[in-house]
Amino acid sequence: MSIDETSLHLKKSHAAGGWGALRSCGKHLLASGSALTGARTLLKANQPDGFDCPGCAWGDPEHGSSFEFCENGVKAVAWESTERRATPAFFAAHTVSELRGWSDYALENVGRLTEPMVYDRASDRYRAVSWEEAFAGIAAELNALADPNEAEFYTSGRASNEAAFLYQLFVRMFGTNNFPDCSNMCHEASGLGLMQSVGVGKGTVLLEDFEHADAIIVIGQNPGTNHPRMLGDLRRAAMRGARVAVLNPIRERGLERFADPQSKIEMMRGGSTAIASHYFQPKLGGDMAAIRGAAKVVFARDAEARAAGRPSLLDTAFIAEHTVGLDAWRAEVEATSWERIEDQSGLTRTEIETLADVYLGAERVIATWAMGVTQHRHSVATVREITNFLLLRGHIGRPGAGLCPVRGHSNVQGDRTVGINENAPEWFIAALEREFDVTLPRAPGHNVLHAIHAMVEGRSKAFIGLGGNFVRATPDTQLVHDALERCRLTVQIATKPNLGHMAPGAVAYLLPCLGRTEIDRNSRKRPQIVTVEDSMSMVHGSGGINRPAAVTLRSEIQIIAGIAAATLGSTKVDWLAMADDYDLIRDRIARVIPGFEDFNVRVRRPRGFRLRNAAAEREWNTRSGRAEFSDAPLPEAVEHQQVRGQKGAFVLQTFRSHDQYNTTIYGLDDRYRGVYGERRVVFANPEDIAELGATPNARVDVVGTDHDGRNRIAEDFRLVAYDIPRGCVAGYYPELNAVVPFNKAGEGSDTPLSKSVMVTFRARAA
Repeated sequence: MSIDETSLHLKKSHAAGGWGALRSCGKHLLASGSALTGARTLLKANQPDGFDCPGCAWGDPEHGSSFEFCENGVKAVAWESTERRATPAFFAAHTVSELRGWSDYALENVGRLTEPMVYDRASDRYRAVSWEEAFAGIAAELNALADPNEAEFYTSGRASNEAAFLYQLFVRMFGTNNFPDCSNMCHEASGLGLMQSVGVGKGTVLLEDFEHADAIIVIGQNPGTNHPRMLGDLRRAAMRGARVAVLNPIRERGLERFADPQSKIEMMRGGSTAIASHYFQPKLGGDMAAIRGAAKVVFARDAEARAAGRPSLLDTAFIAEHTVGLDAWRAEVEATSWERIEDQSGLTRTEIETLADVYLGAERVIATWAMGVTQHRHSVATVREITNFLLLRGHIGRPGAGLCPVRGHSNVQGDRTVGINENAPEWFIAALEREFDVTLPRAPGHNVLHAIHAMVEGRSKAFIGLGGNFVRATPDTQLVHDALERCRLTVQIATKPNLGHMAPGAVAYLLPCLGRTEIDRNSRKRPQIVTVEDSMSMVHGSGGINRPAAVTLRSEIQIIAGIAAATLGSTKVDWLAMADDYDLIRDRIARVIPGFEDFNVRVRRPRGFRLRNAAAEREWNTRSGRAEFSDAPLPEAVEHQQVRGQKGAFVLQTFRSHDQYNTTIYGLDDRYRGVYGERRVVFANPEDIAELGATPNARVDVVGTDHDGRNRIAEDFRLVAYDIPRGCVAGYYPELNAVVPFNKAGEGSDTPLSKSVMVTFRARAA
């Protein structure tokens, strides 16, 4: 294990992408044991006649190309198409108690699950079971619950639209709206904030808008690791002269320079393209104050222009026709002092004025953000502040401008569209009832944090996970692990074993499913397609091309249908018929959800179709019927202000390494940050390390300081000197989720505060 001291220097010279990305692709394809299969598979990634990448939700260009994948897409495909297998023989050789001591990487590296398994508590091992026995056993446990609300039904964003729609229908017919979902932990604040401001909880841009924007403001986002294909769009924007202003506490190489591996000239010359024209490093939680400051500059400049008899800098016609609430927000902005803005943002007034210059100098502006914005206590207010900023000059509802929250997993947005929602709107429930002639529950169900509380308190006794890794994705790792083990029933639907599966309930099933790259055939041996929705609301088909990892595998849809038929019977819904012909599911979706008309026809067209976005057409489905400015005040104090003056106290943000996607660990390197062969690292400002009396590479324990009586400690991490504001530190999840408290969440969003974790460090003995 090592850390490359040269590449950790604060002024790194290498660019993101380039030959390093190509070497990494080759390494991961070779490590999968099926390099040729993986390479052939990649030619069908994100193609009209292929499969949707199982990684991120970045959009596909309308014009298309022969190579629509990125480095992380290669890793995802290699991870799924591995030749390694986690067979019943593997589980016979290892107890669950032993396996829970393995690392995330080691356990998933065992390979693909091949047969349904049931946990045998006497031997502490999983053993093979037939599909029929599994379905019957799960149904018996669900039907034995005293109340349907004692069950939690989790969903990962990799589930297709068809699987998610069938899942929510089954769960609601079972009698509950308990839908803890991965979106609760990432962009919940985006959906809520945008819904309140513009009436649609999704972004308003198309991918093509990036070709016309004059300025792109990137806030709390690291596309180089999280959505690398986005770097190509940012690169092309920068090359034609668009300004890219970045707000990110940590210097990220992918936002500084990028060498496109698909550019022959750039690769041959060893060149690269500068991405960020301006790079600002606010302190953690300081984004709202930074945007507030930029708005303050705009208002001041506008007042100067009007006083001098020049036209207003604001889009007054747009504001008058399409918005309400500007005066209240303007008063709030003007009442906010520069001292408070600078203190809370961590930026200087000069830096904020420069950001305002970028904004004012552009005719078309896109604002894009991710979890650096949404995983704070005041995240909903921040999303609304960003929206306010764009509304000022009419940057919503016209080409080259708009709002762009960049989602994570490939169908996390689609899952919500088709009904994975613990508090679905009345029109949706009523439409389901009409379509299926059933009566469904109305009471709001559990999101992720509600589900954790219910399991901890013993109110929820069953957990079914449609993909994902609930234990490792959620905060307070040990507490969630223990809560799952106390459940009467746990069911995990997955492609590979993970540490979440090593927290079995009294009755526990592990059900293997097909991956996105694999051929899914029905009883007539005909290949079936599923659909997904990307961050730009484009819905398109996905059909695997690889032979399944095992003949015993079933699709997620078939597994859901099997559980539903065994639990509820098939009088009202012919579950197995829909599982044998996904067109039938799409026909139902088309009749239930507006925008999916002629679903089966339109999804088979190249690139699919776009769901209507009313806000993008300047139709505002808000209470007022207009876009609404928010006049929320800045928070009284954000975490970096609270730790100031407390010696040794810091605010921690968790994030991904470059060899990682969500909780899936592809490898142990983080090339862009200079870390190799290790994950237990904490990035800190060199001056903070010195003030601790430590040296770079010293070993420490990370101690959570939330005062609720729980001891939260993540042991044995290496301090790494890095370019990050003083008082702020960063490290990888899921390892650091152990110090993220489950009982602190975003206001209104219930999103865990994974970017606002209060910690100290405890030195370890040499």
